[in-house]
Amino acid sequence: MNMGIVKRMAGVAGIAAAIVVAGAGPAFAATGTVHTDSGAALTVRSSPSAGASSVGSIADGTAVTISCQTNGSTVDGKYGTSDIWDKVGDGYVSDAYVYTGSDGRVAPDCDGSTLTCSTAGTGNPKTCAQAVAYAKTRIHTNDLDSYEGWCDRINAQNYGWSASGSNTAYIHWTQIPASYKHPGDYQVPAGGLAFFSSSGAGHTMISIGDGKFLSNDINGYGSYTETTIAQIKSKWGQTYLGWSQPWFKINH
Repeated sequence: MNMGIVKRMAGVAGIAAAIVVAGAGPAFAATGTVHTDSGAALTVRSSPSAGASSVGSIADGTAVTISCQTNGSTVDGKYGTSDIWDKVGDGYVSDAYVYTGSDGRVAPDCDGSTLTCSTAGTGNPKTCAQAVAYAKTRIHTNDLDSYEGWCDRINAQNYGWSASGSNTAYIHWTQIPASYKHPGDYQVPAGGLAFFSSSGAGHTMISIGDGKFLSNDINGYGSYTETTIAQIKSKWGQTYLGWSQPWFKINH
């Protein structure tokens, strides 16, 4: 049996008593205990990603209050493999190193990044909201030649362009000015563009909010369907780079 399941089943009764109501409203917090493989302190990250910058650490064996939980990069830890991240104080720790009494969520969803999608300085014909609305009208499961392999162009079309101006999705990422990019950040606002690298051209897709994206090819060649960062990583073996505001080379 997976060790994560063992530890979580064993603590269900205890952790249930630790969930507390914050005031009279529906907001809840949960508690857990940090346990690392080596007894070393657990790094607290600025965002739910193992590659995010450190904002502190928590000693092994420390009880913590989890204000909310979200999905991020996948981590192999003491309690198995998990892409759940716990908000502790002002940062995030991987749930794979926290004893919570459950393999699933024990706290409410985090509100996500305070950053929003913006077309300021991009010259895009469409706003972020307009691009998302248009992208949703394009959802289909057919094998269309105009969608197969054209991820970067599809994003550009959503924003009112005929092409992105970049040769590949990965090259597009390298051309985007640093002020528009958020490397390693999994909290992508609706309209933001997520980027991946691979041994080939890489990949990119548009966020529609709440951790969901629209991507070509992932659920059938030539299709355009809903997906997640985790699915792109697991199904295609791509490396997540981060997200950017909708900046396209064609206008610069």
